[in-house]
Amino acid sequence: MTLNANQLAWDDFRLVKIIAEARGLTGAAAALGVNHSTVFRRLGQLETGLGVKLFDRHRTGYALTTAGEEMCAIAERMDEDINGFARKIAGQAIAPAGELRVTTSDSLLVHLLMPILAGFRERYPEIRLDLVLANQALNLSKRDADVALRATDSPPETLVGRRLATISWALYARREDFPDPEPPDLVTLYGRDWVTLGDNLSGLKVARFVHEHVAAERIAAKISTVLGLAEAIETGLGIGAAPCLIGDARPGLRRLSDPRPEFSAGLWLLTHPDLRRSARVRVFLDYVAAEIAARRVLIEG
Repeated sequence: MTLNANQLAWDDFRLVKIIAEARGLTGAAAALGVNHSTVFRRLGQLETGLGVKLFDRHRTGYALTTAGEEMCAIAERMDEDINGFARKIAGQAIAPAGELRVTTSDSLLVHLLMPILAGFRERYPEIRLDLVLANQALNLSKRDADVALRATDSPPETLVGRRLATISWALYARREDFPDPEPPDLVTLYGRDWVTLGDNLSGLKVARFVHEHVAAERIAAKISTVLGLAEAIETGLGIGAAPCLIGDARPGLRRLSDPRPEFSAGLWLLTHPDLRRSARVRVFLDYVAAEIAARRVLIEG
């Protein structure tokens, strides 16, 4: 039996989009919360009803056919329309209440944001916080988060917000390893063991600096998050760079250099344009901006 337009449902388009994103039925089943056989049966029924194949089955996974690509494109437009409507409704909230999803990195949460969030909750107890920790930017257009606090020099053009400060970085070492009050020569430091960021953060300026100046055999450890850098340096794994707001707060560390401008990054507070007039988003942006302004001396080293 051939499906007509009235028999096609949003779930049919969504099914094709999820299979395409997962490149197969197993990942799609996990995303949908159903078993593999259910996805297999639904796709078979859809292809039979339409009278066309939506996917070519390859050893490496499922690839969209021309018809499948058209369905997937429609699903993406529908998804964006739904998310856009949700953002506009959320942006019309009058009272500062309800759930607010905030994304930031683990290091910013632990070393900067947590006491600010505690103060915010005391002032606005009707707002419930949902904290999403991710070192990669989430898609605020799809409501993965309502507000993002990010260290970046190039925030997405689709978002609005403000630059709150410059996150300064400097070189640090375990204090007991450098008892001489005179700061060491940088060239001398290249001959010591270092800790640096992992390959997942190799694009950061500080990671590129270590890669370009320190021999590979002198890299004692790589760490996939900024959160662990200062801890590794303080335990004596090696010297390394760390944000001043983290390194200067640790008595067991000695700063070996002034803040290095080539390592710095802007600290941005961002949201989607459709959400900036939401009461809970607006009060959060204003509160966090004021609290971070009071901490700029520490953040900027």
